[in-house]
Amino acid sequence: MSVRVFLPRFARNTRLVAGAPLRPPGEAGDVGDAVGSAEDAAPVPVRDRLVPPFQGGALWGWLSPILVAVFGALLRFDRLGTPKAVEFDETFYAKDALSLLRYGVERTFLGTDKDPIADRRLIAGRDDLWVSCTPDNLDPCAQYVAHPPLGKWMIGVGEWLFGANPFGWRFAAALVGAVSILVLARLARRMTRSTLLGCMAGLLLALDGLHFVLSRTALLDVFLMFWVLCGFACLVVDRDRSRERLADWYETSPLSDGGPWLGMRPWRIAAGACLGAACATKWSGIFFLVAFAVMSLVWDAGARRAVGLRRPFSGMFRHDVPTSLVAVAAVPALTYTVSWTGWFATAYGYGRNWAQATSSGWVYWVFSSARSWIDYQLQVLTFHTGLEQTHPYQSWPWQWPLLLRPVAFYYQSPKGCGAASCSQATLGVGTPVIWYGALVALIALIAWYVAARDWRAGAVLLAYGVGWLPWVYYAIADHRTMFLFYMAPVVPFMILALTLAAGLLIGPSRVTGSRRAVGAAVTGAFVLLSIANFAWLHPALTAELIPYDDWYRRMLLRSWI
Repeated sequence: MSVRVFLPRFARNTRLVAGAPLRPPGEAGDVGDAVGSAEDAAPVPVRDRLVPPFQGGALWGWLSPILVAVFGALLRFDRLGTPKAVEFDETFYAKDALSLLRYGVERTFLGTDKDPIADRRLIAGRDDLWVSCTPDNLDPCAQYVAHPPLGKWMIGVGEWLFGANPFGWRFAAALVGAVSILVLARLARRMTRSTLLGCMAGLLLALDGLHFVLSRTALLDVFLMFWVLCGFACLVVDRDRSRERLADWYETSPLSDGGPWLGMRPWRIAAGACLGAACATKWSGIFFLVAFAVMSLVWDAGARRAVGLRRPFSGMFRHDVPTSLVAVAAVPALTYTVSWTGWFATAYGYGRNWAQATSSGWVYWVFSSARSWIDYQLQVLTFHTGLEQTHPYQSWPWQWPLLLRPVAFYYQSPKGCGAASCSQATLGVGTPVIWYGALVALIALIAWYVAARDWRAGAVLLAYGVGWLPWVYYAIADHRTMFLFYMAPVVPFMILALTLAAGLLIGPSRVTGSRRAVGAAVTGAFVLLSIANFAWLHPALTAELIPYDDWYRRMLLRSWI
């Protein structure tokens, strides 16, 4: 028979229960605190171990990230309508978004890859872009699309506000790109408890070339990145909020083996909606949904263990899993299904089979519609797993971290730059200083996680692996056609790796002497190099008209051409 010892509540803030460690790895006040020396091991109040306090005030905790996001927005909205052309896969998504606005679904547009009639008409401001059909024969109008509609709906918002022109169809991407800078800055601040490190993360994201180009192009990947980042950020907030509730319970209630139920947890529900939106933008969002759902439950068990509960995993399965299934299963499924409302509500959708679905009353309509929709999803899955068409800018996942083969979204050689030969290009490539620095930071995080089991290092490594490793599998198993910009959802986590590594380099706030000064100098130098590298690449990222020789000098590797 086990015997429990209940201490007075005034003593609970500092006592140790059931073998709980003095300072669990990763439960400290800032990044550097997680690697403190043994002499620092002293009883830490449970609330501070569960939810470390922030450094600095709340005002600057908001104002500083907002200023960084405004800077990133100015970069992205400057000359957003340049070039006045359909760049790369804008040929699909700009027209699909316009079709969604007008018809509720993506309709088949005119032309072929060799003769893009609809592209020319779109640039000219015409709206007769689609194949004609009749009420008795809707098949010519029904376009087979390989991606869910949410990202295209978001592009359509810009077209609705500003018209079907380059600025209009790029507006939503630029807005989402700018907001993602704010989200990352606030997220990094919450993970490090440092406003300065949070602003550093936001600034580096603003200066990354791939994020920058995708924020100025009507492709789906920037929206996928945004929803994945928002889902992760919501889970980190949920982690803090649930631990605050656990600390309240610990200080005011009798202990139990598994701990309490922590409520419905609206931040986890918000995370489920965001991750469902990621799946409704591109199917690859499912990898993040599954991984983050498991990660959140592991955090719950870790929190219960941190207060010394004897059966933390039993408490997690009993109290956290049921509400988690609502948040990260039911809510994402509902979000994904709702994004297809236009397909259900109109007659033009591919595979819609409207006449048969409406012939025998509403009950038959519901079940037939659902069956047609599920069959369509299975067709899309087959398309993705069998996609092997070659492309001049395709690359393999093991090439992506080294930026060996970026994507030329746009390239022309007009006159007017004052030289014999001119270039106007939009190159989808990351900022090399940031990407190569991130590789070093990720290696450092692996060592840190092995040594300290810090949750921040583990979460960033998990997100990076989930965003990258599945493509390695598809490259080997299916020889899938893929591109560097598939790394878009991973870029914020590369920045987080750099930010956490910078925190380790600078050291904890209690360190005295030259350690922090040297660490801050190295970090500052890296940020300055990133600014310089981005500024050097900027003309080749924004279709600025420059001499060919100037463009050529900006190509770090011959494989960039």
